[in-house]
Amino acid sequence: MSNRLIGYQSGQGFLYDLSGASKMLFFILVSVACMATYDPRFILAVGLLSIYLFYLAKIRWRDISFVVKIIGSIALFNLLMVYLFAPGYGEEIYGAKTVIIEGWGRFYLTSQELFYLANLLLKYFSTVPLAILFLMTTHPSQFAASLNQIGVPYKFAYSVSLTLRYIPDVQEEFFTIRKAQEARGLDLSQKAGLVKRIRGNLQIVLPLIFSSLERIDTISTAMELRRFGRYKKRTWYVHKSLMKQDYLVILSAILILGISIGLIFFNHGRFYNPWR
Repeated sequence: MSNRLIGYQSGQGFLYDLSGASKMLFFILVSVACMATYDPRFILAVGLLSIYLFYLAKIRWRDISFVVKIIGSIALFNLLMVYLFAPGYGEEIYGAKTVIIEGWGRFYLTSQELFYLANLLLKYFSTVPLAILFLMTTHPSQFAASLNQIGVPYKFAYSVSLTLRYIPDVQEEFFTIRKAQEARGLDLSQKAGLVKRIRGNLQIVLPLIFSSLERIDTISTAMELRRFGRYKKRTWYVHKSLMKQDYLVILSAILILGISIGLIFFNHGRFYNPWR
């Protein structure tokens, strides 16, 4: 198993040949399209498209399983909080009430609430894979160049590039230190108690954070000595000009966004209502 949670991996194929700018625009526009509508047919279609793009990129499940499990846990927790704070919100949206499970007090489950929560889950299913796919098929330097290419100031773009480069290194160092501590007899595996694992990991994380801050200061000083930021513009070594395939990808994203907006008018609102 890789020590990295997530990061760029080199590869060959259609997605790796695209410009970072076109992939970023596709991700942003399609994400906006999925957030704009609550039509499960559309959102599910985008989710299936995301799965197909993963197949094209030849990304293995073991490379993303840990991140997907974390995001999945967060998504389920979010759904639980939505239900606890507004168990009858689905009724208000769809104007109907079909009780599935009788509860107590204000807590009960209706078909409308379940349908609404399923829509929220589908939004994670459609947008999160696109984000992971973009990060894993776009080199950090190309990512920064694409940000600058679509109008983001290059200072901010460069800071994003450094962050994406530095996070995997911190992860590698954390796992290396943890293995060294385990070799010295400190048990941080799942066999140890939860409190002991938390305390042991904190003993690694806190010094690592302070050492990371020192590295950031060193990098900042080195960049200042090289007069970084003096000019308003800069060139990029990994800059890719938009090709025919990039324009097709951007056009596809615009088309998907157009379909999402069209569904809002067709459904007479953001929500697709099967009880109408």
